[in-house]
This record gives sequence, C-alpha cells and structure tokens, in this order.
Amino acid sequence: MIARSVTKTVSIDRPVAEVFAFLADPANWSKWAVVNIQSIESTDDPDWWAMSTPVGPARLRLRPDAELGVLDHDYVDDTASWRVPARVVPNGDGAEFMITFCQPPTFEDRFFDEQTALVDTELSALKEILETQA
Repeated sequence: MIARSVTKTVSIDRPVAEVFAFLADPANWSKWAVVNIQSIESTDDPDWWAMSTPVGPARLRLRPDAELGVLDHDYVDDTASWRVPARVVPNGDGAEFMITFCQPPTFEDRFFDEQTALVDTELSALKEILETQA
C-alpha cells in the first residue's frame, strides 16, 4: 500500500552550497525547525543527535551527500520512526529545498495534514535565516 505523501518546497536566494552546508549541520536545525525541535545536541554516537521535541525526546540522523544535494534523515522517538527524504537543488543563483513526508500508518489524515502544514512555518524561518545572514 502506498502512503499519502506531501512534499514541501522553499526557494532560497542563497548559493546552493551555502544552503546545503547550513542544513547538513544538525546543530542548526533548532534555529529553523522551530515547531518541531526545541533543542538538539550531539551524542556519543557521531551519527545521531538527541532532540527535545513537543512530544518528548527524539533522535535525528542525517545522511547527507553534498554532490547530489541529498539530506535524507531518520527520525526516531518513543512512538515512531521514519525516514524523511530531502534535497537541496540549484535554482539559478539560489536553491530549492524540498522535503517529503509520507504519512505514518498511525497518523490519521487530519493529524497528518495539521502536522505537515506546520512545516510551512519552519520553511519560512529557514528562508529568512539564510537570506538575512548574507
């Protein structure tokens, strides 16, 4: 069975390498993912980061590939875990950041829609941070 999915995209007027570098550093995630990440810190395992989220503790693992613009990541908390595909691609002198969410089987449609709508706030924050740090 194929899950419902939503892909969110934001255009950022910064060089693609700068956008990728910012997003590839998990320490930056609490700066822009303001709805879902309250804090983030490195752990003894260099692949995993510990997060505080509105629903409790969680872990994040990025799997970046700068050459391909891949920023896929794994999210794990006490109730769920899933992979989230994400990409940074060139758009003229700037970049597009795309992130896709597949609806977990435990999420009802309304809850999934509410949660993915919150990502718009985060992508706006990302755009503002990157475009004003020039």
